Amino acid sequence: MSEGGGEGTAERGGLRAALGGLTTRGRSFLAAGVAAVACSYLLGQADLLRVGLLLAALPLVCVLVLHRTRYRVAGSRTLAPARVSAAAESRVRLGMENISRLPTGVLMLQDRVPYVLGPRPRFVLDRVEAGGRREVSYRVRSDLRGRYPLGPLQLRLSDPFGMCELTRSFSSVDTLTVVPRVEPLPPVRLAGEAAGYGDGRQRSLALAGEDDLIPRDYRHGDDLRRVHWRSTARFGELMVRREEQPQKARCTVLLDTRGIAHPGAGPDAPFEWAVAGAASAAVHLLERGFSVRLLTDTGTSVPGPDGAGGFAGGTESADAVGLLLDTLAVVDHSEEESLSAAYDAVRGGNEGLLIAFFGDLDEEQAAVAGRMRQRSGAAVAFVLDGDAWTRGPGGVRFSAGQVPVAERLRLLRRAGWTALPVAPGDALADLWRAAADRTGAEPQRQASADAHTDAHADAPKTVAGGWS
Repeated sequence: MSEGGGEGTAERGGLRAALGGLTTRGRSFLAAGVAAVACSYLLGQADLLRVGLLLAALPLVCVLVLHRTRYRVAGSRTLAPARVSAAAESRVRLGMENISRLPTGVLMLQDRVPYVLGPRPRFVLDRVEAGGRREVSYRVRSDLRGRYPLGPLQLRLSDPFGMCELTRSFSSVDTLTVVPRVEPLPPVRLAGEAAGYGDGRQRSLALAGEDDLIPRDYRHGDDLRRVHWRSTARFGELMVRREEQPQKARCTVLLDTRGIAHPGAGPDAPFEWAVAGAASAAVHLLERGFSVRLLTDTGTSVPGPDGAGGFAGGTESADAVGLLLDTLAVVDHSEEESLSAAYDAVRGGNEGLLIAFFGDLDEEQAAVAGRMRQRSGAAVAFVLDGDAWTRGPGGVRFSAGQVPVAERLRLLRRAGWTALPVAPGDALADLWRAAADRTGAEPQRQASADAHTDAHADAPKTVAGGWS
């Protein structure tokens, strides 16, 4: 992504601003000149007066020359790339072109960057000939997610004697987006997930697809080859067969952003783990063709490219991934204390696969989370282990009255969730594989239990006097 610069003379300050650009050397010369003029008046020394006037005039002349200087230069900035993961580097290239007919003097180029990206870069450019161009570059890096403005680009002019320095700024600003780190996940299959078919009961209509046995009235423009003659004869009017396509698999990724559930801050905080986990899961499912909806505890669904609350996978996954990561780059703690809003959003429809990243849950919120399972085909929860994070190197302090993680997991599993604890240093890929093993084992255990029950039901029973 590139940024077009503007004319260096477009934002020149007034004469007062130019006087404010006097350096320490210039101020010293001016003060010495004024003092020499005053002494010459008191002592009646004409020669000292001439020296004083010379000392005072030199910095003022330099200010006037710099103020009248009309360098016409154009600046540009290029980010490669403009979207990076946390802790990754981006290269920034600055270009400066002299578009006037006169050569420039020595220029100092400075770009304004937030302190989290590193020190402010400064470059000294030698004389730039008429029509000449100079390019310099620097790198930026941040361990924290966010959107960071770069610019405006500043050009510092100086006179040959070092008496005055003036700064002229360009107007354009670029933005560097630092997104959460995305961890590759193993291509395992979770229970309730199906390739190409969702767990919802609605099916979308299309111009081509599998036949539906339920006919509908003929509409202008329908293909006559789709006429259902048996229904036409039965109803006495022209009927055509419905056409539909299999519904795309759907998934909701729920991110608990409550501030009271995620204490601490910084790149190693539990909240950052949850955000990175939600990003990794959403990207993984999008690449597998799922239609993914990102939901927070506030009950707000992140709008997709079409304005709806979801991101389409498949061939459109690249654009969807970029939009989703841009959203997660700026997500922050919410002031919510309950998961009720998220439950209401989930309750609105069949969610297919539900992946949740929970923070600290008390007994009441664990019960609310348990009820979310009723509206999904399968549900996997990653729950922060507060005791482990408290003992960890980050020194995160969870609330003293928190429910032990074992109890939270038991409440969620009883409700049908596949729940796993998250400790500092845990890799999501390992937890993802463990979740697949657990969700795959649940149906087997249920089938074994059903078979065991049927076997007992079919077995002959002894009664008084013999077998029945």
